[in-house]
Amino acid sequence: MVDSQYYLPNDIGISALDCGEAFRLLSPQEKMYAHYLSRAAWYGGLAVLLQTSPESANIYVLLQRLFRKQTPSQLAQVATAAGLSSEEYQAFLVYAAGLYANMGNYKSFGDTKFIPNLPKDKLKALVWASQAFQEQPAEMEALWESCSCRLYSLEDKQKQLGLGDKGITTYFSGNCCLEDAELAQKFLDSKKLSAYNTRLFKRENGGKACYEVRLASAVQKAVDGASFFNFEDKEFSVKRGDYAPLMEKVCYNLQQAQAYAANENQRKMLEEYGRSFTLGSVDAHKEGSRYWIKDKGPIVESYIGFIESYRDPFGSRGEFEGFVAVVNKAMSERFGKLVSSAEVLLPELPWPKEFEKDTFLKPDFTSLDVLTFAGSGIPAGINIPNYDDIRQSEGFKNVSLGNVLAVAYATQKEKLTFLEEDDKELFIKWKGPSFEVQVGLHELLGHGSGKLFVQDDKGKFNFDQNKVVNPETGELVSSWYQGSETWDSKFSTIASSYEECRAECVGLYLCLNKSVLSIFGHEGQDAEDVVYINWLSMVRAGLLGLEFYTPESKSWRQAHMQARFVILRVLLEAGEDLVGLEEVTGQDGKPDARITLDRSKIHTVGKNAIHRFLCKLQVFKSTADVEGGRALYDSYSSVSNSGAHNFLRLRETVLLRKEARKMFVQANTKINGDSVELVEYEGSAEGLISSFTERFQDDAEQVEADLLELSKRDTQCWC
Repeated sequence: MVDSQYYLPNDIGISALDCGEAFRLLSPQEKMYAHYLSRAAWYGGLAVLLQTSPESANIYVLLQRLFRKQTPSQLAQVATAAGLSSEEYQAFLVYAAGLYANMGNYKSFGDTKFIPNLPKDKLKALVWASQAFQEQPAEMEALWESCSCRLYSLEDKQKQLGLGDKGITTYFSGNCCLEDAELAQKFLDSKKLSAYNTRLFKRENGGKACYEVRLASAVQKAVDGASFFNFEDKEFSVKRGDYAPLMEKVCYNLQQAQAYAANENQRKMLEEYGRSFTLGSVDAHKEGSRYWIKDKGPIVESYIGFIESYRDPFGSRGEFEGFVAVVNKAMSERFGKLVSSAEVLLPELPWPKEFEKDTFLKPDFTSLDVLTFAGSGIPAGINIPNYDDIRQSEGFKNVSLGNVLAVAYATQKEKLTFLEEDDKELFIKWKGPSFEVQVGLHELLGHGSGKLFVQDDKGKFNFDQNKVVNPETGELVSSWYQGSETWDSKFSTIASSYEECRAECVGLYLCLNKSVLSIFGHEGQDAEDVVYINWLSMVRAGLLGLEFYTPESKSWRQAHMQARFVILRVLLEAGEDLVGLEEVTGQDGKPDARITLDRSKIHTVGKNAIHRFLCKLQVFKSTADVEGGRALYDSYSSVSNSGAHNFLRLRETVLLRKEARKMFVQANTKINGDSVELVEYEGSAEGLISSFTERFQDDAEQVEADLLELSKRDTQCWC
């Protein structure tokens, strides 16, 4: 029996993201702008297949070819004739929907592999009986042979994403380990190159290790100046052209969008993005991001590029992501008020004022309804750009994705695990509103707060090193970031999760403030209920987070869930019965667990615990104290069977009772004469599949050929 965590269940939640009304309110020009940006995002998003696993692109092409020839309902008849039961065919549809939604065969949230929940010979029979196979038997057979083995493989190394013997990654060739990643980071730092849009390939040449740093770009000509370097007795080359045909399509559509831009900032932004994806220049992307920050309160909001580094096992390479969304005015107004209160709220955070940015850069904070989100998954809120130097001195934007929140946090009582019966009704009532508050605080004042102490290349400090005292030691600050060092490059493997933890703590801490709650329309008892459910959600999420821990490699596969587990540990450690966690037997006779929170102690015991912990997190971050930060974070992240709670056994209970993460079906846009139409789909596996087969109709064969060629080019690198 294969562990159920490697399957997607047939009854998995699949919901359509509703943006119909928001789209209809756009002007014809805005619709055209949104259309071309969406096309750029969808083409770029295909690069995620190549960033996820060696087989993802081939599986994607196999599915596209099946469904382009026959719709899911037409293929159902073929499946029955080929001997598949209705459950087996549904399992196949759910697998296909999962591959599209995650842009690969590893879960975007948790990084575990998923395989089809039907026998391999049944899936093969379906492929062989399909119209696609009848028309091109040799090609379809070759495609099946290229990916069917890995499609079903659950060898230990292939069960999750990771580096070296810890898992699979296509950010690095298969012969790379952590030492190679560290060396490459040093090399990139020495050349003032960012790792965001790179991959690393290693080969031996006459017994000497040679590294190829490959930049994502449309052009394939050599990088200006020398492209070969000797570094620490190793040979490095820097080459362009990763995902070249996809980047070309991104650039073409960004160029088309320019004609419909609302202002000069948008035009310049798109121009710089185009330069970035043409030449593989992160500096150009930074420049585009600067114009993007200046484009305050646009009706159509977007961002595109190699953004989040969660899935790079080393923590510094970005996954491609592109989104296009339309402003939700009512929710944005609430966030606007929160932004206006920032200068009053920031001094409440538990670190000395010297550890806060010199001036608060008021971000643009809007609530958006997503039209398009291309990548491996859709978050509920975003704080970008991720470039430290821009965030520290020029600003950033926060967005909350309203139509994602509405779908993601609708909860059924019978699916609510690990809570007391008394808490369930309250949880269902206030989960959405409390999460809105948490997302706002997390993105705006969490990621937006805190200063990094830096000494630049000219030796200039951005703080007074003769006066600023470390509150943890009582002595002068003795460490800081130097030159081109960044938060990601310095804290590498823990950077993402540590920062998510800091932002979550800020949300918990500041939601205790009555003025914050009244901004969101919560007063009196309702406000207290929102606080209670926000904290209860966090401790429950900490327990649920155990699903994303792999005992074999002692590693966490999801940054946010590790962060929430750390917070659970901090609040358990606070004692005084603030949080209760006990193992019980469920009504079904199987192991279960109960988590409780004493609401009368949140403002005292709870607040004090988060105050102390949050101050430590910020001080280690500000002072670039990797050793101290890592020791603290690793100690709370450890999962063992000793101590007051047997977390390894609790993990088994969490896996036993887990609910699969929802998948989203997104609309398409298409030009019809002079106008743009929105094509919407039903919230089902069939709807999700149809949205993808219709997404690349005009040039499907070319796109699929490009993907297969890009995949084949690196086949030998993954062995």
